[in-house]
This record gives sequence, C-alpha cells and structure tokens, in this order.
Amino acid sequence: MAHRKFKTGITLHVLGLLLCVALTAWGADTDYSERVARVLRETPLIDGHNDLPWELRVRFKSDLSAVDLKSDTSKLPVAADEAPLMTDIFRLREGEVGGQFWSVWVPTTLKGFEAVQTTLEQIDLVKRMAARYPADLEMAYTAADIRRIHKSHKIACLIGIEGGHQINNSLAVLRQMYDAGARYMTLTHTSNTAWADSATDAPAHHGLTPFGAEVVREMNRLGMLVDLSHVSPDTMRAALAVSEAPVIFSHSSARALVDHPRNVPDDVLRTVAEHGGVVMVNFAPGYVSEARNRWDADYAAERTRFNSPPYVGLYIGQPDRAKAALAAWEKEHPRPAVTMAEVADHIEHIRQIAGIDHVGLGSDFDGIEDTPVGLEGVNRYPALLEELMRRGWTDPQIAKLAGGNVLRVLAAAESVALKARAARPSSGAVFEEPKAVSVPAN
Repeated sequence: MAHRKFKTGITLHVLGLLLCVALTAWGADTDYSERVARVLRETPLIDGHNDLPWELRVRFKSDLSAVDLKSDTSKLPVAADEAPLMTDIFRLREGEVGGQFWSVWVPTTLKGFEAVQTTLEQIDLVKRMAARYPADLEMAYTAADIRRIHKSHKIACLIGIEGGHQINNSLAVLRQMYDAGARYMTLTHTSNTAWADSATDAPAHHGLTPFGAEVVREMNRLGMLVDLSHVSPDTMRAALAVSEAPVIFSHSSARALVDHPRNVPDDVLRTVAEHGGVVMVNFAPGYVSEARNRWDADYAAERTRFNSPPYVGLYIGQPDRAKAALAAWEKEHPRPAVTMAEVADHIEHIRQIAGIDHVGLGSDFDGIEDTPVGLEGVNRYPALLEELMRRGWTDPQIAKLAGGNVLRVLAAAESVALKARAARPSSGAVFEEPKAVSVPAN
C-alpha cells in the first residue's frame, strides 16, 4: 500500500506539473509583463492611428532635423496651448510597437488642390521620417511587409488618410494616393464631404451618395482599407453594405458605453463582425468616459457663455475677465479623471458584441489633447495588455487584439483587390454635385 500510495503521489505531482505547463502556455501565469513580451515577439502590435506627422508639421515646420525622435520627446518644452508629445522612437521601442499607421490628416478647412498638396506633403514627411531612422523604421505597404519588418526588429510604418476631403472628389487622386503609399482612407473627418456624412456634422446625404459608393468600390479594387471612424451611423451602414472587403474603424470606441457620435453602435459592431472587419479602440478621454464626455460639453458651453466673439459672451471684448471666469468654473468643476481601465472596458465590450476577431488598438496619440491615466504615450501599450490579462485574457486573444486582427483584415483587402482588378478596370466615375431636393410650396 505504501508503494502504491507513493506512485499515486508521483502521478499526481506529474499531472500537476503538466497542468501548470499547459496553463502557462495558454496565458494563465501571472507574470504579465513576460507574457506580453512573449506575445509581441511573435505578433506585431499595430496601432491604427497616430497623428505625430501633423504635430511635426505644426511644431517643427516638417523639419526633421529640428527634433530628435530617438529621444523622449515628452520632455521637450511646449507652448501654453500644447500638450507634450506622446510619440517618439524611444517610447515606441519601450511600448514594443511593431507597426504604426501614421495619419496624414489635413484640416477640413483646406479645400480642393490645397488639400491634395498638403496630403502629399504629409505622406512625404512620413517617408522622410522612416528614411531618417532606418535602423528603427521601415515603410510597409502589405501585411507581408509588416510581418517581415517585425521579424527584422524594426517598426513597420503605414500611411492612413484621415478624411475623404483629401482626394478632392477625384477617383484619380484616390488612385494616386494609393500609389503614394496610403493604405486606408477615413471617408470623412469632422465635416461632411460632398459624398458622405460625418458623425459630427448635420446629415446631408443620410449615408453615401452614388459617388460615395463608387469611392468605396474603388478602394476595394485598389486594396485600400475603408476606414469608418468619424462617419455617421448611416454612412457606416451604407459603406458596410457596399464594401466587398472587410472595413476598419482606425480609432473609435463603443457607443453603448459612451454616447458620443464618434463611437460605434452595437448594431454596427455586429455587422462589422459579419463582414470580417475590426474596430480599433480610441484612447480619447471624451470617447472613453461618459463623465468626461459630459464635462467636455459643459466646458464648451461655459467658454461660449463667457466669451464667443464677435457677438456672444458675458465678457466679450474682455479676454482677461473671461479667462478668469472660466478658470473659476474649472476650479468648481474639476475635469474628471479617465483611466486605462475604462479603455479596457471598451475593448471588452467590443469583444463581447463583435467577437475576439474584430477588436484592435487605435490610440489617436498626438491627435488628442490629453490621455487616460496610465496611457500617457506609446510606451504604455504593454500596461493595457497586462490589464486585460488580469481580466482573464489568454495569450492568443491578446495576440489577436494587438495586431493579428488588423493583419488579417489587411490581407483580406489585398485578396479582394486581386480579384477585383482582374474583374473590372479602374472606375472612370466623375463626381457630380448632389441635386437639391425641391420642397413643394404650401
């Protein structure tokens, strides 16, 4: 009996060891930092949206010799109305970033040829940035490029156009933007285009015009990802109905948690999943926290109440008095803190509604004025992944969130493009102004 008992003890001990090994392999161990590092060695962490190129244009006049991106740029002096920079190569490395979609946004106030030229200048800036730091950065144009660059221990640089106004209503310009390297285009920014409605403008088309649908088809033919961040829910649904390839939201969160028009409703999340797309969660505090969303609205209202030239405001023409009044209001109504845990809540909600294959990361770093506590810059992605691991996420699930999902979507768009190019020529559709709807006289 003693001998059998001894053998049973050995058997149970061996089984326990095997169970521990299995659980560790599937992400049950609590050494979260090592687990994150292990995942990101195999799968590149790909962020869907970063606005550093525009900050380089504004702060340094696009002169890359005027700033050292290998250093910690958060320590650079800033003007009173500027936030510290959130991005540099030093922190990208610390954050174990494997791929970055750089936004080549230009303001919606730029129209026509000026918008096109400025976009090309921003594309050039991204390419010059990669060329200046060849040991760390390399341009990528395909899913295979990203994987290859990641294996070489560099950061893959991709280009995203943030607004349909940047093609000046021209499919020919769209094609040239793709040839220049753009691999997604956000159909609108904060204002409607002549062919698509924005989330933050009054509805004009209630989705896409026929030309807008043709833009989506041509993007499919090219292999350019259709990005539905910034567009209205009607435009989201219309684009999903037209697109043959999976779509992305490069930087949007969940509307069920924060009722902000920049976020994605649950019915759209389900449709994105049905079409194989991915929603990349935004870190903007007002999109992540309902309390912050409401505070932002109240702050804007108070600022207008005190001083909104040229006609409105209690202290119009008295900027010092208006500034003091607003400061007093802020002291009485402190800005709510937003946390990394709230960002994780959005990720979990999208996973719950759309599924683990349809969620990603789209920080909006350097396009937002401030960040959630714990996510101050591009070095903080591992902390977010560790937060999710503490909530029970396995290593394979973290890999999908970090970059696996967007790699799959990009590869799918490339596959759709191969078939579409063989089946049909480039579109010759020409933009036409939407006809005004006549209203009968009473």
